[in-house]
Amino acid sequence: MAEESGPSRAVPGGDGVRLVLVRHAKAVRKDPRIDDFDRALGKRGRREAPRTGRWLAESGYATDLGLVLCSPSRRTRETWELAAFELDDPPPADHDPRLYKTPPAELVSVLRERGRGLRAVALVGHNPGIHELAAGLCGSGPPDLLEQVRDGFPTSGVVVIELPGGWEGLAPGSGRVSARWSPAAPEGPGRGEEGAER
Repeated sequence: MAEESGPSRAVPGGDGVRLVLVRHAKAVRKDPRIDDFDRALGKRGRREAPRTGRWLAESGYATDLGLVLCSPSRRTRETWELAAFELDDPPPADHDPRLYKTPPAELVSVLRERGRGLRAVALVGHNPGIHELAAGLCGSGPPDLLEQVRDGFPTSGVVVIELPGGWEGLAPGSGRVSARWSPAAPEGPGRGEEGAER
């Protein structure tokens, strides 16, 4: 993966920022012999994670990503590795231990700290925290997208949120949902986007 951010990945003065939330792909079933942290992706997850990367590339949402904040669990790391392989210029990824099964308030703290100076950041994480974060931040956007975000966050899914107040302005309702995608989305002219607004 690339270890440097290009100039297009820096925030110009006064502009809003973009948060790309990605839920890890489908993991193997829970097994008392395996620590939850070490659960790998299952067959379905290994098929779907590259589709997430292709959607990010084709939709243009990967272009400005300056950093990927990824939970260090095995299933999140494997998800991003498979997704990043589909990107022409993948951003650097940081496996931050604070992101493992973390509540939304802590995710917000990490984003404020790590997003500084970047136009767009992706966060690869777990439910329920990542779903609660998406539902909490999205205060505006097309009604159908808002409803979909509130209804759930499927594995390998993506929610894209525009944040006009920047990273420091992260607060409940401060974001506008611009796209939601999952592998179950119908393919077609919208490239699998569920009501994406660009």
